[in-house]
Amino acid sequence: MIGKGARSAAVASAAREHGAVYFAATGGAGALLAGCVESCGLVAWEDLGPEAVRRLTVRDMPLTCALDAHGGDLYVSGPEAYRAARREG
Repeated sequence: MIGKGARSAAVASAAREHGAVYFAATGGAGALLAGCVESCGLVAWEDLGPEAVRRLTVRDMPLTCALDAHGGDLYVSGPEAYRAARREG
């Protein structure tokens, strides 16, 4: 999955259960990201337009793994690490 914001606990749980990952993109960088797409094909729910499920082939797309298949969640660990660094510094 590719998106630009935190995912719900249910999505995080499903990612762990199915070995999936969620990549976060920088908001406002759509033109840059679109240039990295080599091909795009519809998988499901065409009627949802931009929210349809699509299979992308990409090259050099600047993304960050925000949810990993082992339960890591950057939207949780990132703020925690920042707060810890502020307390220590």
